[in-house]
Amino acid sequence: MDKPVNNRAWFLVLPVLVLVAFSAVIPLMTVVNYSVQDTFGNNQFFWNGLGWFQEVLESDRIHAALGRQLLFSAIILAIEIPLGIFIALNMPKRGFWASLVLVLMALPLLIPWNVVGTIWQVFGRVDIGLLGHTLAALGIDYNYVNDPFDAWATIIVMDVWHWTSLVALLCYAGLQSIPDAYYQAARIDQASRWGVFRFIELPKMQGVLLIAVLLRFMDSFMIYTEPFVVTGGGPGNATTFLSIDLVKMAIGQFDLGPAAAFSLIYFLVILLISWVFYTVMTAQKDTP
Repeated sequence: MDKPVNNRAWFLVLPVLVLVAFSAVIPLMTVVNYSVQDTFGNNQFFWNGLGWFQEVLESDRIHAALGRQLLFSAIILAIEIPLGIFIALNMPKRGFWASLVLVLMALPLLIPWNVVGTIWQVFGRVDIGLLGHTLAALGIDYNYVNDPFDAWATIIVMDVWHWTSLVALLCYAGLQSIPDAYYQAARIDQASRWGVFRFIELPKMQGVLLIAVLLRFMDSFMIYTEPFVVTGGGPGNATTFLSIDLVKMAIGQFDLGPAAAFSLIYFLVILLISWVFYTVMTAQKDTP
């Protein structure tokens, strides 16, 4: 005799589905609606088809912002992933110092993004900032407001300071899951430190490294608050990334149609590149 199925549990899930619909699905459909229509005001719209998408895809301004965004994400991944692995390998494994280091590593992650931007905005000022004043005293011409290279360097160092802890903590968790038997076998075989890392630690960290790469890519590709607070996208357009350009288009210029199309393309690009990362890394993980 078949056991009766109780579907009353769906009523407990229904409030969550309603909240998701209002907070995600409905705003997304609104953006889609704006992306295919145009308006002359008075809340009157007419069909524009794929015109806004074509305009965004052919825009040199968007191409330049995309290039800056890809370069920034590539630099961030190239620095934070190896640095996070190195820090995790050298963190204490047990005892009081391990707990203390874990707390200290987690502190930058607790600071809100706008506060991080404000901290580094003040920190880099030549007149009152510790970093800017020190570099000026050493005779180094540093000014993130006027020099594009200094602006880029400041934002990159700021992001590395803020988010390397996340990579290090994920890698540390992966290292802690490795049984001691693996290390004992390596000592018996007289394996070198590089051999232990290459054949024991790195394979065991592949799962958390995949998470770290995906999280850091998506966050760096969507970065907005920190560079906006520090440089405002300047000097000129040197640090105007896709998110900053999108906000300028939607709020500054009030071009809702192009901004909606831009945001959808932005979203699809993030999904596509994340899927490529995930596919490549999982394929390497499954390769014997």
